[in-house]
Amino acid sequence: MTGDTHPAVDWAGELDRLLQRPDTMRLVFQPIVDVARGEVAGYEALARFSAADGSPSPHPPDVWFAAADRAGIGARVEALVLRRCLVLRAGLPPNCFLTVNVSPHLLTEPELADLLLDAGDLAPLVLELTEHHDVVDVRPLLDLRDRLRDRGALVALDDAGSGYSGLQQLTVVRPQIIKLDRALVADADTDDVKLAMAALLGEFGSRIDAWLLAEGVETWAEMDAFTRLGVPLAQGYLLGRPARPWARLDQQTGERLRRSVLAAQLVENVASLLEPAELVCEGQQPTTARTAVRVGVYGQPVELLVVLRRDGDPAGHRAAPVSLRVPASATVAEVAQRVVTRPEACRFDPIVVTDDAGVAVGVIRVESLLTRLATTSQQVVPR
Repeated sequence: MTGDTHPAVDWAGELDRLLQRPDTMRLVFQPIVDVARGEVAGYEALARFSAADGSPSPHPPDVWFAAADRAGIGARVEALVLRRCLVLRAGLPPNCFLTVNVSPHLLTEPELADLLLDAGDLAPLVLELTEHHDVVDVRPLLDLRDRLRDRGALVALDDAGSGYSGLQQLTVVRPQIIKLDRALVADADTDDVKLAMAALLGEFGSRIDAWLLAEGVETWAEMDAFTRLGVPLAQGYLLGRPARPWARLDQQTGERLRRSVLAAQLVENVASLLEPAELVCEGQQPTTARTAVRVGVYGQPVELLVVLRRDGDPAGHRAAPVSLRVPASATVAEVAQRVVTRPEACRFDPIVVTDDAGVAVGVIRVESLLTRLATTSQQVVPR
């Protein structure tokens, strides 16, 4: 909850108006999805502030919370959100949790701590620690964390992987939910380093019995990449925007998620490594900065259009022959053997995947194939 304020804003007046009329702040709820089930598992409560005339405030929520913190009433303003969430829990759909953002440096303030400790059973509330302010003495925070957990609350840590301080907080707080920093989610399907960091945090989470949550998922390519990693929870505009309580997952989206999970579970087959590719007809050019496949009249692959990525290359694609096409049912080992027999000039070009009728359905990057092969080999090596 950080941000700079506009110098012309009368924040003292704005905050006083908020405290006098807390109903001018409304809450919206963004779904958090259980990827394997293709169903909503929880909701994140998000505050939305209004201007004096009742219209939406031109200042984002983090600016309001930062202004309140500087004015010494940050805990009071966060308590407005928390108090409302405690009441709304009663209406949650079955088997769903509710996350609410709190600042770790304010959580031990009486306005927040007493409100939580006096609320009885806190399940299924999740307290999402949203800042990385230095806490001089973490012992009171950790003591309160333990007391709240005893009452049924869970703890989530936001922006995991965003820096060294964030990693330090993971080791200290030991949350039950680890939310990946959005910078690690955006375009992760084309960035193996981001996926490696996500895998590392997922491994850490499994060691401390925590769930990994990919936040800010906006494309199916990103979602499929995290599905292949086995990330259990996801949140983002692709799956649902902030709305009134309690929005359900679109049926088609849920079915699409379940199909993606089933494909990812076929670890021996290349179907689990399949990535979408833009299919373009003769005379057309790709419209996205990802690998494309030029197809014939019946959808059969004719040519690869590979993104130019080397330093000094202009933006665009280079044409390459389809040197290897495989069915989705082919095994990883089988395809790897075929890859190494390709001519050196095209050995690392993407592999085109087709359905049973020979229609192009996507591509596989050689890097993904080799990573899966190495991982599988490590799993079968006797210790």
